[in-house]
Amino acid sequence: MMGCWVLNESLSIVLVLSWLGVNLYLFIDTFYWYEEEESFLYTRVILGSTLAWARASAVGLNFNCMLILLPVSRNLISFMRGTSTCFRGPWRRQLDKNLKFHKLVAYGIVINATIHIVAHLFNLEHYHWSQSPEAEGLVAALAKLGDTPNETYLNPIRTFHTNTIAELLTTIAGITGLLISLALILIMTSSTEFIRQVSYELFWYTHHVFIIFFIGLAIHGARIVRGQTPESLLLHNITFCRDHLEEWQAQCPVPQFSGKEPSAWKWVLGPMVLYACERIIRFWRFQQEVIITKVVSHPSGVLELCMKKRDFKMAPGQYVLIQCPSISTLEWHPFTLTSAPQEDFFSVHIRAVGDWTEALCKAFGVEGQPLKEPWSLPRLAVDGPFGAALTDVFHYPVSMCIAAGIGVTPFAALLKSIWYQCCEAQTQCKLNKVYFYWICRDPGAFEWFADLLLSLETKMSEQGQAHFLSYHIFLTGWDENQAFHIALHWDENADVITGLRQKTFYGRPNWNHEFQQVAFSHPSSNIGVFFCGPKALSKILQRMCRVYSSADPRGVHFYYNRESF
Repeated sequence: MMGCWVLNESLSIVLVLSWLGVNLYLFIDTFYWYEEEESFLYTRVILGSTLAWARASAVGLNFNCMLILLPVSRNLISFMRGTSTCFRGPWRRQLDKNLKFHKLVAYGIVINATIHIVAHLFNLEHYHWSQSPEAEGLVAALAKLGDTPNETYLNPIRTFHTNTIAELLTTIAGITGLLISLALILIMTSSTEFIRQVSYELFWYTHHVFIIFFIGLAIHGARIVRGQTPESLLLHNITFCRDHLEEWQAQCPVPQFSGKEPSAWKWVLGPMVLYACERIIRFWRFQQEVIITKVVSHPSGVLELCMKKRDFKMAPGQYVLIQCPSISTLEWHPFTLTSAPQEDFFSVHIRAVGDWTEALCKAFGVEGQPLKEPWSLPRLAVDGPFGAALTDVFHYPVSMCIAAGIGVTPFAALLKSIWYQCCEAQTQCKLNKVYFYWICRDPGAFEWFADLLLSLETKMSEQGQAHFLSYHIFLTGWDENQAFHIALHWDENADVITGLRQKTFYGRPNWNHEFQQVAFSHPSSNIGVFFCGPKALSKILQRMCRVYSSADPRGVHFYYNRESF
């Protein structure tokens, strides 16, 4: 079965094809312009088609550098999600793929930069060869221009014995080109998934080399590759003079050449100003006071922080960036909010899984360490909140919320907000059914979340809303002692792991069965599927949404949304 899921994916394909189409158009248009433009005819005599390859890839590089900062401008994305009427439905879901587009544009930068570098290496070799004794005719004459007064050079390599690389590194274009290349290599190699998992700090710090990259890009291209001046074109008839070298100085004035002004800054100025505004907003929020009202140390190395901040407004599923100056004055780390908008505080749950989070948990005290007094707690800065896919959960009549491991944190805020909006509030709520799935390996990880589920289970039962939330908890890891304990208490009313009336499942979900059941129960509904967890499971769920969406517009349709920040 297929359905409106196709529309969402079709929009993604259209956007990617549009981006690819613009890249191809800019490349081909620029390539043919430099292949045919009269002012660069003599340049092509020495360089051949590598001139066009270098210039066309430069335009593609500038275009992608113009785009690369936009998907990571968090305030811009949040503004577009929250206020723009142009981003609704499938278009709104494209905003959740901002990091995918950021990576796609990065690949475009790498491809164009590689072509640009290789083409210019060939250009250097062509310049060098044109000064060799083997060069003759028009090539040799053009290479020698600039040796006498009142002449401008075309070939920046002035003698055959010149070391081309050393000569290049004496120019602004050469130095900035080297800096740009090294910065790009450093950024790309440290952005691999392996590096991000092993050392997020390394990824974070090296990614900020982009500042050097953009500064170098803005001043790169300082007139090394030259073309004939407009004034010279009027006096020097190329059609006649290129075939009558012996007539130069007589009927053909010596051609004059000049380089083009750097233009990359025109492409990237707007996005750089926008990103600078993002940083100014972050600095302003950094100055705002954050009051830590409560610190809770949960099992399995999970730290809960409850905070207050003036004029802080949030929606379920949003996230914030947190900085602890006593640990690092530069690092900001994203954490999903686990409190509901109706509460008078906001909270996050932080698991110690890296150097920075381990240092933070140690600073606040977790697992065996005494919790500190409020006055002795380290200062925190909070930037945000920012929009995420889960904020759309209330736009569907039926939602499937699926979490794996610590990915459950976004759904804590959601489940709390469900209670406030659909149980206590007297307002109409479009959402009337939630299926919640949590897959976790460590039984201890259930403990901090079980109280919330137990409270919701009790309150909804009291209000006659027990049917509203259907939750399924799957434990994928246990030992023999735990298995014996589970079997011993299996017939009890409350689950031995969570204390809930709904029993825990052991093993992994059969997603075909789960989607079949939901599709059967809601045959004509639009169902939002929201996921936070690893990529492997994300691909499975995305495929399930495609398979179980109906081709009939009146049938059931699954819309996939994944948390990413």
